[in-house]
Amino acid sequence: MHKKKFRKITASAIAVLILSLTIKIFIFARDYSSLSEKIITSPLSPSQATALQTVLNKTYPDRSPSYIAPLPYKVKEAELEISAKSAILFDATTGSVLYKKNSSEKIPPASLTKIVEMFVVLDQVERGNISLDDIVPLPPESWAENLPLDASRMGLTEDSHVTLRDLLTGLAVVSGNDASIAVANYVCGNMEDFVKKMNEAVLQAGLSQTQFVESSGYSEKNITTAKEFASFARLYINTFPYALDEFHAKKHLGKMENTNKLLWTLDGCDGLKTGYIEESGYNICVTAKRRGNRFVSVTLGGPGNSTKEGNEGRVKDNTLLLEFAFNNFADYKANHHYQVKVLGAKEDSFFAIPATSESLTVPFIKGNSVADSVKEVRAIARLPNRMKGSVQVGEKIGTICYILGDITLNEIPLVADRNIEEGNFLQRTWGSIQSILLPQKVKTIED
Repeated sequence: MHKKKFRKITASAIAVLILSLTIKIFIFARDYSSLSEKIITSPLSPSQATALQTVLNKTYPDRSPSYIAPLPYKVKEAELEISAKSAILFDATTGSVLYKKNSSEKIPPASLTKIVEMFVVLDQVERGNISLDDIVPLPPESWAENLPLDASRMGLTEDSHVTLRDLLTGLAVVSGNDASIAVANYVCGNMEDFVKKMNEAVLQAGLSQTQFVESSGYSEKNITTAKEFASFARLYINTFPYALDEFHAKKHLGKMENTNKLLWTLDGCDGLKTGYIEESGYNICVTAKRRGNRFVSVTLGGPGNSTKEGNEGRVKDNTLLLEFAFNNFADYKANHHYQVKVLGAKEDSFFAIPATSESLTVPFIKGNSVADSVKEVRAIARLPNRMKGSVQVGEKIGTICYILGDITLNEIPLVADRNIEEGNFLQRTWGSIQSILLPQKVKTIED
């Protein structure tokens, strides 16, 4: 009797299960083609977001804020008459190099060195070790009267009462070597230990041809290349963007003018730094922003028999470089992500996202302006309509290609934004049934 009752119950349960599966299969078969639009993918948790960034930064070095490289497509090489020995021009957003001349030649950076000094200081501020409002004691070696006669200075004296913010302004605006010495001693207690931090910073940025022996740039033993300094300038701007308005864009410090004369002559210029010693010639790192596009130029070894001639050369070279950039290139920026269904897993879906930045440097080849060319960029994604089983964060799922006319501007991998674990027995079984009705295939999406 009990066996018969048990069999009846078991048979009923099986019937209910079969009916349930039949209904699910019917519903799935009815609208599987639009299923991807109905699923809801939850936002990443903080831990998932951290895991994603960690994997992508390790796998794709071009995500680094100091990364610079040639354009990923071919363009006619610019023919510019640059008087400086060495030069480079790049897009601050993408890191794409638009022009270069002897960019690997080793040249003393002179007071461009102070940008690295400011990076170290601002990093210590970000870590909470010091504050920009700290009152800084001034050792005798930082008093202006004790500096070499040809050294630039902000005019510190024994009785000066200055904050760290004041000293960084003195570094950026008038290139004060007195401020440089005071800052180094305040942050690390002595110049030697501070310079160690500077050299650690450039090594961490991947620079192998750049090295410093003191923080002001007065020594010819400090060395860099235009390419490496450009890389560090991009890191500096990306890491501390507020430093441009806070320090570098200021035209005056008291009655003293900023040494960067392009602040007066170049539309959108808001930095960055000049440098000169006899062994290097006239150096400068310049940045300007217009209509959301920021470009940076570095020229080293500029000619000139006087400060007036040196400034004229720096202004002419870098105006030519940056106007060339603004007239011929602009940035395309996007934020594509694609929902991907997962069968037989604990979660229903994830997002396939570009592995690297979607910012692209677009050339002026269509329309009446470079802005018209940006509007003509098409994004074409290719990825599977669904996945099955587990998925690993950062796993390549497909690609997204950016096209302007007949030119492929770039092709970037699409990767999974999270880990997806394989489901339990019932989930895997249901996933297998679904996969019969929804075979995996590559779909193309154009935006």
